Amino acid sequence: METFAEYLEKIGNPQHRARTEEVLTWVAQTFPQLETKIAWNQPMFTDHGTFIIGFSVSKQHLAVAPEKAGMNRFSEEVVQAGYAHTKELVRIPWGSPVDCDLLERMIDFNIIDKADCSTFWRK
Repeated sequence: METFAEYLEKIGNPQHRARTEEVLTWVAQTFPQLETKIAWNQPMFTDHGTFIIGFSVSKQHLAVAPEKAGMNRFSEEVVQAGYAHTKELVRIPWGSPVDCDLLERMIDFNIIDKADCSTFWRK
C-alpha cells in the first residue's frame, strides 16, 4: 500500500479516502501476486506487466476500470449490483456498498484472460 500512500493523501474527503484505501487494501490482500503502481494518476494493479484493474475517485463515486473486455463480460452484473457504468468503467457511488464478490470475479477474469498478454492494454 506504500505505492498508493501519496495518491490517498491527496483525496480531500476523509470518507472517500477511507473507502478508497479499504478497497485498494482488499485487492492487495485478496490478490497478493498483483503488482501495485500509479499510472495516469491512478492506482492500478498489474500482472506480469499487463493491466488488470485500475481505480480513480470523483466527487460522486469510486471508479473501477477493468478494461473494455471486463466491462463487456460483467455489464449485466454491474447493473444488477446497482452501479452505473460506461464502456470502460464502473461507478460505485460513495454511499453504496462495494460488491467485493463482483470485483473479485472481474479481477479473476482479467488475470486469466490476460495470462498470455504481452502488452499493458489488450489489443
